[in-house]
Amino acid sequence: MDSEGSSKRKRVPSTTAKAPQAEATGRARKRAKTQDARNIAVQSSDTALKDGQLDVDKFVKAREYEIRALEAGLSKSKKALTTRAFQSVPKDLRRRTASHNVKRVPKRLRNRAEKEMVEDNTPTVTARRRKPTSRMRLRLETAKRLQQLSARAKTKVKHSKTTEQDPEKMVSIQSRQPKPKQNSLDTPPRPPSKFRKRQLHKTWLPTHLFHAKRAHMTTPKDPLWRFALPLTPTEKSYRPTHRVSTERGAIAWDVSYMSTIGLEGLPGCIEGALRALGVDDVDGAGDPWGKRGRKWRAGKRSWEAWVFEKTECPSKPIAPVSIIWCADVSKDEDPKTHSRDASEQRKGKVKARRKLLFRVHPSAFLQIWEELLKVSKIQSPPVMVEDLRFEIGSIEVTGPGSTEALGGILKPKMINGAETSFADGPEHTWTSLASLPNPACLPPNAILGFCISDPRLHHPSRTLAHSKTHISQEGLQRLLATWPPDQTQSAPLIFERTSRHMASRALPSQKATNRRKGLALPGEYPEPLPTDPEIPILLLASRPASSAAQGTWTLMLPWKCVLPVWYPLMHYPLSTGGQVRFGGLREKRQISFEAGMPWFPADYPGTKAGWDWELMERARRHKEWSSRPKSKRIEWESVDLGGGRKGEVGLGWACDWEKLLVKPAAGAESVEQTSAPSQTATADETPTTSPPSGIYHLVSTPPSQLPTSQPPKLPPQIPIEDSIVLMTVKVTVITRGTPTACARIYSLENIDPELRRKWLSLIPTNGNKRQAKTKTSYTQPAKDAPVHIHRQHLASSLLTPTETGALNHGIDHIPQAGDPDYPIVPGEEALIGFVTSGNFNLKEGKGVGIGCLDVTKVKKWNGKEARFCVIREAGLGLGRLARWEVV
Repeated sequence: MDSEGSSKRKRVPSTTAKAPQAEATGRARKRAKTQDARNIAVQSSDTALKDGQLDVDKFVKAREYEIRALEAGLSKSKKALTTRAFQSVPKDLRRRTASHNVKRVPKRLRNRAEKEMVEDNTPTVTARRRKPTSRMRLRLETAKRLQQLSARAKTKVKHSKTTEQDPEKMVSIQSRQPKPKQNSLDTPPRPPSKFRKRQLHKTWLPTHLFHAKRAHMTTPKDPLWRFALPLTPTEKSYRPTHRVSTERGAIAWDVSYMSTIGLEGLPGCIEGALRALGVDDVDGAGDPWGKRGRKWRAGKRSWEAWVFEKTECPSKPIAPVSIIWCADVSKDEDPKTHSRDASEQRKGKVKARRKLLFRVHPSAFLQIWEELLKVSKIQSPPVMVEDLRFEIGSIEVTGPGSTEALGGILKPKMINGAETSFADGPEHTWTSLASLPNPACLPPNAILGFCISDPRLHHPSRTLAHSKTHISQEGLQRLLATWPPDQTQSAPLIFERTSRHMASRALPSQKATNRRKGLALPGEYPEPLPTDPEIPILLLASRPASSAAQGTWTLMLPWKCVLPVWYPLMHYPLSTGGQVRFGGLREKRQISFEAGMPWFPADYPGTKAGWDWELMERARRHKEWSSRPKSKRIEWESVDLGGGRKGEVGLGWACDWEKLLVKPAAGAESVEQTSAPSQTATADETPTTSPPSGIYHLVSTPPSQLPTSQPPKLPPQIPIEDSIVLMTVKVTVITRGTPTACARIYSLENIDPELRRKWLSLIPTNGNKRQAKTKTSYTQPAKDAPVHIHRQHLASSLLTPTETGALNHGIDHIPQAGDPDYPIVPGEEALIGFVTSGNFNLKEGKGVGIGCLDVTKVKKWNGKEARFCVIREAGLGLGRLARWEVV
């Protein structure tokens, strides 16, 4: 037992001769190595001395041994050290890069570090071969720029000190101004060095840094129309946007992404080019080349029209454009001079060339650019086409306080306290519009062109003091009735390339502006100087089709002058309180939606730009749907449409316009036909970037000119049997419910009469309301009755349901959504369109949608029960009664 117990216990380390050998493998071996390196072997000289005599040979050999031992000891001790030169510095200098850069080591250790790097074959990097970092690249570019400026300064000084007296030799050759690029695309402005890598495949707006801090932007890898655009502010803005656009306040957008194209040539050639693009009286909206377009051709108004493709038959619409002519000042001069000039023009001595601006959405810019090049080259002489996308920017402002906000920052150019233009000019008219509540009160498509001073000199702006007396209101009405700029508007300088460039180059830096403002008296603005830059601007007042909607100001100015105007506009104190809000792409779409107007390109799927938008939205919705787990996403095969029908009609995540091209056979409503596409199709199965050949879109100028009481006249070249003709409509829900994008629109024509009667029974009528009132009568309480009696009467009158259309159609009660007798949605053969934009309209207080429907499937345009439809959201089997109207 003792032997077993002793074997299980831990043995005490023995102090035998094996312990030094075990320890020698650890710290002792390293210590012995270091000790051996520090010891130098010597040899005694006793053997060299014998009987008092010195043996020189042995003595020299002994000294030789000691010298060799000393050299060996030096080398051993050097190699035995564990620290290098860069490790002998303080901790804050012990970087990884220090071992590869000798200059990182103090001077007293550099020689040692160089020797160590040579012995160890350490790779070194010289300044010439080193890849510059971002900060070093900025320094190198700054140094190069400073060297160029220094060289220019030295050259000027050298030329100024010349002693040449010969006038012929003193004349210097002045270079001509660079010609603009004709018929070629322009390149974006070169961004600063520190932002250059972020704009390789996109372009920033002039106000990008402002929006990037306050709004949700497009992702860096997925720009929109090759621009980094703000989508919506980071704060909640749906209701505030509705309030500032209708009640009080203002909202602004930086719409510099809108493309601008310049045309220059003879008036007849420009007219021929515009007529070739479809700018003509093609839809009964008025002939722009007749009496109605006289002010437009004179440069006093703008014109909104649709541009069409002329290479295809029938011609397809491209996009809506705004066309602005440069004011023709020759017609306002002396009649004798004008007649002399006209006679000279007829003789061929003088050729009057005119200019105009095309303003188009960026999604359709390339398509319109190609069409313009085609029609301009066939003119004689050809029309010059210039790309002004990155030379002219724009800002849009709407709301009751839009005129006040713009009037507070846009000060006409002043010299010594006097306006440069004469009385009743556009400058004087602009200063008189401060109290205008709605830009729609102005003449339709009015134009104001003049020059302003730098708004930064008047920042922070003060609220304009405008009186609301009866006399001032009469003066404003008289001004709107006469509109003096029709007689005094001169050619705006924004049409001149030289003026735009001079305004951009003459803008002082923010530091210089702050220094000048600091020299002014407290509470005072700096005095205007003749050297102040003149910023040419062009103000466009647009009037929506709806008379109750707010108008919009569009401010066009040089690209580099947008930012100096934007910041004062955002900080302007409105008289109604608050400041001007900014909006993104969603807010702009919301304003159009609440006004009942379609928004390009989303609500025009028949165009190439609208089709591209639809494909992008399909991919986004499909990605969002597929990223959800199966328990949280809609199963399209399981959608119950009622009447034994299962499965979504077409792709559930898309406005499946291709579904309308396929004419379903009678009674073909099988589960396989309706549900198979939604399970097998993906977002990448439609790679084409243009609409299918059988889809056409009807447009008008303005949109409200489309006939509403009779079917529109279709082009004879359209094969109606194998195509669909889309028309944009506004859909208003009559009962409860809110339509959303991709909702299906069903017609109530050519369906089961009993089902149609059930749906039409939900239509409210005035006669039914009167019958309901007579059926349920309330005794009016006396005037001196207590308050609780009046409240009880009011509550009972509000809570008691009233009958609507059920009485006229022989139905005892009105079925509600979810009831067993609620009507089911019509079949697939009744599908006539889709909703492209839908939401709850705060202006109307009900659900409203903007969509498109196939005109060929609409039979009834007149009548009491015409234009009623059923809307069903994608993924739901419940329908809502609605009514559509042409917009």
